[in-house]
Amino acid sequence: FSLQEITSLLSLCGGQFSGEQEIRVNSPFWILNIPSEEMARGLMKRTVCAKSIFELWGHGRSAGELYASLKNYPTDKMLPYLQSDSTYKIHIHTFNKTLTQAQKIKKIDALEFLPFKGKVNLKNPEHIFWILEDYGMNPNDVPEEPIHLYFGRWIADGQRELIESYSVKKRHFIGNTSMDACLSFIMANHARVKPNDVVYDPFVGTGGLLISSAHFGAYVCGTDIDYNTIHGLGKASRKNQKWRGPDENIRANLRQYGLEKYYLDALVADSSRPIWRKGMLFDAIITDPPYGIREAPRRMGSQKETVKSVERSTENHFFVSSSYHLSDIFFDLLKFAAEHLVMGGRLVYWLPIYRPEYTEEIIPRHPCLKLISNCEQMLSSHTSRRLITMEKVKEFKDQDESSYLLDGQYMPYRGHNSFREKYFSGVTKRIAKEEKDNQK
Repeated sequence: FSLQEITSLLSLCGGQFSGEQEIRVNSPFWILNIPSEEMARGLMKRTVCAKSIFELWGHGRSAGELYASLKNYPTDKMLPYLQSDSTYKIHIHTFNKTLTQAQKIKKIDALEFLPFKGKVNLKNPEHIFWILEDYGMNPNDVPEEPIHLYFGRWIADGQRELIESYSVKKRHFIGNTSMDACLSFIMANHARVKPNDVVYDPFVGTGGLLISSAHFGAYVCGTDIDYNTIHGLGKASRKNQKWRGPDENIRANLRQYGLEKYYLDALVADSSRPIWRKGMLFDAIITDPPYGIREAPRRMGSQKETVKSVERSTENHFFVSSSYHLSDIFFDLLKFAAEHLVMGGRLVYWLPIYRPEYTEEIIPRHPCLKLISNCEQMLSSHTSRRLITMEKVKEFKDQDESSYLLDGQYMPYRGHNSFREKYFSGVTKRIAKEEKDNQK
């Protein structure tokens, strides 16, 4: 997800990701051409994928290349950070290898040709410099010397600590499918959520995706067909807890993080039926539709339809539910986004995939929405889910409402309807194989 997150955040900060960027996807170190330090800091205030950002002074495939590169770096760009009245320290970070302290000191001493005039301060320096060494990605075949070296001035760290501070383990209200905190922030970044946006989740559940958007200053709301989840009633999902407490709800989750002021509301509603006035209402739609694995996809039925079940919720709320095919969920979701997103607004959602049958053609499309990115997260050897990001590029017209039905690609989407069966058939086969191997 890193490349798409960085690309989205650069555009949010007013920059542009050019094809000239030196990106080695399989490397932990990337070189980006960012116009200003201010933009770099803005990027790091949002990202949960990137750890740190540096002003690159030199790099090479060997120590000699690194030193030659540093000697060619303009002195006038170095001098502001090397003055005699300043303090500094140098860190060494190695990827896929551990160095002794003596080896680190030797590498630092080798940089004595740089015109440092200030004093070393290891506790509270004004400027921090880093030597970064890349020893490849294979822990079973670590080279003696690094395959690439970098030296630069530290500018800012990313927001990795958000993953821990917003961990679902610490959250007041959770459900069977509460979204992992890291993925929630990645989704908000892919959607380019910014302060004062209005963000909507049509399958809101326990509101995990609302929290990350609210953290970035957006006003959040959502809907869900499950009355008990919206009102925080019924059986708890947490271990050793039988029933939900009196204050377990979406509002309480936002209050836990000091974000209650950004909470608009959560409604009991069926995402397949229109409840919103026409027009462009939302800056972003971020959601994780039910796949039928842990939560069944449902919509409101009627007495005329084939009734699957009649369910009774707390306080005598009754509703008739019928099956809601995955293909219909995605069609309704794209149609809703095309109609209710502002121009340039983004739809970010998860699409479950049976990997042996996956092709690009099964990604749902709409004439008003442009596909921005498609990232895969593995679930098992045969299944995965793809984080789909789409942007509204065309104003919605009445003739666009059913345009996907005329598309020759409509039939391949139907394959999503059997995802549950394919998922569990794969699980069954794996269990059978494990049992067979254990008997040998």
